[in-house]
Amino acid sequence: MSFLGIDLGTSFIKGAVLNLEGRRLEHVWRAPFPPALANPNPLICEYEPSAILAAVRALIAELALHAPDCEGIVMCTQMHGMVLMNGRGEPASNCVTWRDQRALMPHFSGAGSYLEVLTRRLDLQHIRQLGNELDPGRPLCYLFWMKEQGILAPGLTPVSVADFVLSSLCGSDPGAEVTNAAAYSVLNLETLCWHEAVIERLGLDHLRWPLLRKQGQVVGHLNVNGKPVPCYAPVGDYQCALAGALFGAEELSLNIATGSQVSRMMPGLTLGDYQTRPFFDGKFLITFTGLPAGRSLNVLVDLLCEVAKAQGVELQDPWKWIAQAAAEAPENGLDVDLNFFGPPRLGRGQIANIRGSNLTVGQLFSAAFKHMADGNYDHALRLWPESAWKNLLFSGGLACKLKVLRAAIQKRFATSCRITPYDEDTLFGLLILASVFSGRASSVGELIQEIRGTLPGLES
Repeated sequence: MSFLGIDLGTSFIKGAVLNLEGRRLEHVWRAPFPPALANPNPLICEYEPSAILAAVRALIAELALHAPDCEGIVMCTQMHGMVLMNGRGEPASNCVTWRDQRALMPHFSGAGSYLEVLTRRLDLQHIRQLGNELDPGRPLCYLFWMKEQGILAPGLTPVSVADFVLSSLCGSDPGAEVTNAAAYSVLNLETLCWHEAVIERLGLDHLRWPLLRKQGQVVGHLNVNGKPVPCYAPVGDYQCALAGALFGAEELSLNIATGSQVSRMMPGLTLGDYQTRPFFDGKFLITFTGLPAGRSLNVLVDLLCEVAKAQGVELQDPWKWIAQAAAEAPENGLDVDLNFFGPPRLGRGQIANIRGSNLTVGQLFSAAFKHMADGNYDHALRLWPESAWKNLLFSGGLACKLKVLRAAIQKRFATSCRITPYDEDTLFGLLILASVFSGRASSVGELIQEIRGTLPGLES
């Protein structure tokens, strides 16, 4: 028997037939996420909801051809994406994603940005109860901006991208499973209910907040191959990817792609000067996100390729040569700070201590990788001061692709490491969840341990 797994990412919508008995992905399929709508304001990033819905319909139809015995559909979704729905179950807004930065616009009061005004209206206790997740790319910030602009009609329901899709496909009321609900930045992690005090203080109590759903709860049914199959409440893609990477409590997770995330699994709720997110089986993650990674490195790559592009020369995979040059480069005092993005109060990136002998491509990127290693290590110590982790778990495209980067980080941490065993760790995470939801396994954690016991080097 099989499930269909759908991953509604930011760049791609991916899917696969999940063979639960063989524990493997089959007929993996991907399609580009619909393009962003044109907008003259670079801080606004929106997408057409109907285009997203059509893409998912097409993907399910394609996968269903290869799953005649389909018994269910599981989904995960890009964290922080949001669509407003009206009482008739129709989209009442475009889809807004984490790439949207409208909360950084100046507030009409002159008291700073919308994000700054929002933050000052909350107490420190409130912010911690929300998981320290206040960031311009969060639904709470989009909603506050809309409310302050006077364009947020009463009675609308804010829902995640996948919850909008399932509600539309199944004709069910929109809801939010806890890993997704926390991404709104309006969930009280101490009660796992919507934070009524925050909602009221920000003037968002005229909205109809979605139903909170439990892990593995059935949202509705969808006709697949002539029979109704259950659709389960979508989960956050970040948590799903860690499950698919077989993340263990003894490990430290380093997910390095466009940005870098350092995470530790906790058996219960822990609030502090870091982000806190619900995980599966009642566990939580404490994490730091948005550390410099691929986005910052691309600034250096684009600079190196600028002359070639100006002359119409298309360089073939500069990363292969960069990685080799960095691996062979001697340490020669060059310093690179990759904080090229983010608010000025956090500092600005720089290349320093330049001498005539050390400004080479290899030494430039070697120094950049060292900066990333130092940053990940410093934040890891804030999550785990005893540095008692037994292993580093690398995931994300950049970490898995660049051996020289992993080597720099492993050298800084002076510990063992492993790479996620699956190229499509998010889809494999959906396979794990489908196994639990269908009763084939008692919990996510137990199934992860069982699978780890079958893979060489992951028996712990």
